[in-house]
Amino acid sequence: MIDINCDVGEGLHNEHILMPFISSCNIACGGHAGSVEIIDKVIDLAIENDVKIGAHPSFPDRENFGRVIMNISNKALQQSLYEQLQVFKERADLKGAVIHHVKPHGALYNLIAVNEEKATVVVSVIQRAFKDVKIYVPYNSAIEKVALANQMTIVYEAFADRNYNDDLTLVSRALPYAIITDRLKIVEHVRRMAEESLVKTVQGNEKQIKAQTFCVHGDNKNAIDILKELNEKFISPRLESRGLGMQS
Repeated sequence: MIDINCDVGEGLHNEHILMPFISSCNIACGGHAGSVEIIDKVIDLAIENDVKIGAHPSFPDRENFGRVIMNISNKALQQSLYEQLQVFKERADLKGAVIHHVKPHGALYNLIAVNEEKATVVVSVIQRAFKDVKIYVPYNSAIEKVALANQMTIVYEAFADRNYNDDLTLVSRALPYAIITDRLKIVEHVRRMAEESLVKTVQGNEKQIKAQTFCVHGDNKNAIDILKELNEKFISPRLESRGLGMQS
C-alpha cells in the first residue's frame, strides 16, 4: 500500500474525479491559485472521500501559477504564506476538518529543497499558523533538515509523474522530458522508489531516495489513467472497501 497525493483546488475543477483514487490532497490556498469558495468545495470533497487534507501555499504569484522563483523579501514571503495558511485554517475550522499536512507549491517547494534560509522562513510560518501538522518534504533536502531541527513531523514525498536529476532535484519543466505521462512508466518509477528506495535519474543512474507519499499532478493530461493504474498495482484497503479496486 502507498499513499497517493494530488495538488488540487487549482482551477481545473476535476477534484470530484480525482478524489476517489487518492489518499491525501494538497489544496491551493490562494497564492498561486484557488479561492475561499474553491477551498470550501475541495475540503467537502476530501471529507466525503476520506482523503487527508493538506494546505498548499505558494509564492504569491497567480500570473505564473507559482512556478517561477520570486524576488521577494523573507518578511514579505512570511506574511503572504501566513495569510494563505490563516485563510485555509479558518475554512477548515468552519467545517470541522483536520489539517493533516502542509506541502509548499511549485517554485517555492523546489527552492526550499536547496535553500536553507527560505526553508527556515517556511517552517517558522507553518509553526506559527498550526500547532501540530506534518510537512511533506523531498528526501535529503534543506527543508527536511530545517523541519527536523524544529521538531516537525516530516513525510517524505516523491513525484510519480516527474523525472529526477542525479542530485534528486526535479528536472526543470522547461525541458521536454520533465513530466512523465506514460502510466506504465510511472508505475515502474513508483515501484522502484517504493520497494527499492531507488530512483532512476535522467542521467541514467540509480540514486537512493525515501518516499512515503507519491504525488500525481492533477494537471497531468493522463492524471486519471495514472491514478487508476497506480491503484491497480498498489491497491489500498480504503479504495477496495469502497468498491473502487480494479479487478485483475
